[in-house]
Amino acid sequence: MMLLLDVGNTRLKWGLREADRWLAQGAFAHDEAWDFSAVLPPPGQVAAVYGASVVSPELRARVAEALAPWGHVPQWLVPAREACGVRNSYEVPTRLGADRWAALIGARAHGAAPCLVVTAGTATTIDVLDADGVFRGGLIAPGVDLMRRALAGNTAQLPLVDGRIVDLPTCTADAIQMGCLHAQAGAIERMYRQVADLPGACCLLNGGAAAQIAPLLGIPWRQIDNLVLDGVAVAVGHGCFR
Repeated sequence: MMLLLDVGNTRLKWGLREADRWLAQGAFAHDEAWDFSAVLPPPGQVAAVYGASVVSPELRARVAEALAPWGHVPQWLVPAREACGVRNSYEVPTRLGADRWAALIGARAHGAAPCLVVTAGTATTIDVLDADGVFRGGLIAPGVDLMRRALAGNTAQLPLVDGRIVDLPTCTADAIQMGCLHAQAGAIERMYRQVADLPGACCLLNGGAAAQIAPLLGIPWRQIDNLVLDGVAVAVGHGCFR
């Protein structure tokens, strides 16, 4: 049994996997206690820990400390020029975010190429994977909540409040909510033009805001929760970690 991790900017997502199936998945926010004892089997039953991380060395150290009772130091995914059927076109391959690399590997493993791989979290990443498994490039934009906070923090009269999902907003809270969601959907649809004419093309969505963005899209899409964890699982055993 392996413990797989996706350590993002605001949450640590985890999954227990045995052979080719998930036994359990969940998440902890960074600002809450990470009570792994409540979700993991006792020490001795987890064989190894692998993960993808975009956080600071200090937060990685917190992960290692939280998992110390299980006796394993996490091994972290390192983006490469090529792995698991995906080729990386980044100018410096190791500078691609490990979460983006894992999501691309996960998308390839799901047979979704050509496709647009979208992770809608604290930041929104929008990456192009062609039919040959080549990552051609992509975008990074502020996520929905980050956009909302930017408006509240840099304007005099726009509040940080929750808005509703409505077609034509008639109050400020809804206008902010829908403005941020449509900005996400618009960026995704524009990038989808890169693959739109290719047979079988689709958009893969994952991340906390995926369910809010998806209904606004006028393109083919599939939502695959925890796509990053799927990619981490595929990468185990391929020399992708250190």
